[in-house]
Parts: sequence; C-alpha cells; structure tokens
Amino acid sequence: MTSAAPSFELLPGADDSPVILHVPHSSREVPPEVRAGIVLDDGALERELDHIVDAHTAEIAGGAAASAGIAPWRFVNRLSRLVVDPERFPDEREEMLAVGMGAVYTRTTHREALRPAGFAAGPLIERYFRPYAQAMTEAVAGRLAATGRAVIIDVHSYPTRALPYELHGDGPRPPVCLGTDAFHTPPRLLAAAREAFGDVGVDSPFSGTYVPLEFYGRDPRVSALMVEIRRDTYMAEPGGPAGPGLGRLTRALAALVDAVG
Repeated sequence: MTSAAPSFELLPGADDSPVILHVPHSSREVPPEVRAGIVLDDGALERELDHIVDAHTAEIAGGAAASAGIAPWRFVNRLSRLVVDPERFPDEREEMLAVGMGAVYTRTTHREALRPAGFAAGPLIERYFRPYAQAMTEAVAGRLAATGRAVIIDVHSYPTRALPYELHGDGPRPPVCLGTDAFHTPPRLLAAAREAFGDVGVDSPFSGTYVPLEFYGRDPRVSALMVEIRRDTYMAEPGGPAGPGLGRLTRALAALVDAVG
C-alpha cells in the first residue's frame, strides 16, 4: 500500500476508437492515510477486500484491449473502492447510502462498521472522488471530439452468492449481468453484448451504467453499458486466483469492443 501510486490512469487506445473500458473496482490499494480511518484490523481488511474487489477485471480489460481490432481506451482506478467509490452519486441521490456504501463507505459488505461513527467523508471526496470524475469527464469529451461519440463499457464482477449489502440480491444471478440505462444504452449496444457474451441477464442483480454527470441524461452521443461478470465463471472466490474462464471472457469483451467500436 502506497500513497505514491496514482489514483487512476487513462491508457490510450486508437485515435479513432470511441470505446472506453472503465475498470473502477479492480484494485486492492489503500493509501496509509486512508487506512488510518478504517476500523478493521489487517486481517479483517484483507477479507473485506476479497469480497469487495472486482478481482482480475483490469486483466480482462487489458487483454481485450490488446486483442481488439481497434484498440479501445481504458480508464482504470488504481486505488480500492474502499478509498472512494467513483461510481456512486456523491450526494443523497445515491441509494446505497441506505447500507452505508455511498461514495465513501462507512459499512462493509456484511454491514459491519468500516469507519467510525461521524466520519467526515468530505476530504476523501475532494482528494479522490472529484479528480477522478473530472478526469473521466475529460476522457469522454476526448472521444466525442475525436470520433463524435463515446461508448463506455464498465467492467465489473460480482459474487456467486449475494452479500448482505446488496439491495437487490434476491433476483437472478446470470453468468454475465448487463446493466443498462434507459437513456444511454441503445438497443444496438445491448444486442452486441448479448451476442458477445452469450448467456446473459439484464439488470439483475445490478442495474444501471456509469456516465459522468456532465453527460448523464443529457448527451445521447454517450452510450454506456455495465458488464457484471459472475466470479465463479473465471476465478476462485473470494479473492482467489483466476481460472481458465478468464480467457473466454477476455475474448468476449474484445468481440464486444469490435462490434461497437
């Protein structure tokens, strides 16, 4: 763990690619100054990271980028979502506040205390959340300027069995869940993902997509899809090594990039 590591990284793709593979939850890194505000002991923190991290998703995105016909861009969070979760609303619009998992988490995946009562989230929002949001906004604006459109493909994973924090964990848990948005997910994008991944479900157990707030609900040139991969299809749970399914999913993601790029 080091505070010297960058908070995020934009990895360039082809100049004529509109696609951004967004990988927000793949890292386990927690800077020491952030670790100091977490009440879990070291063993409990490692177990929490096993459950909350979308392990190996940066590897899946990287492999897809390398094998796609036209290389997509990649925006990768280099810090754990226990620092801040860049995909949450930073205010009362966020439904996950109900379980202490807004932009700054105060509870764990098992609804136990992560940070002390009365913890002030503001400094983490300013230090980590807002710069990330601004950089992602600029990345999308760059694709719009270069190609006239932007396609955000959010790369996530989720556990085979629902964790206590999940608000909608009683629904189907398909091998791949596609999260959609009524404004930003056009039928062509959803159809391409169905074709690429095969056995999929839609909006269960997770729904929605990530679009920077500057464009959200406003700019139809920005399309988006969330790809949630069930972890037993490619890794040992929780937090274990990748298995043979990783290659198949990497190829499927590359096929999706090629179909919409």
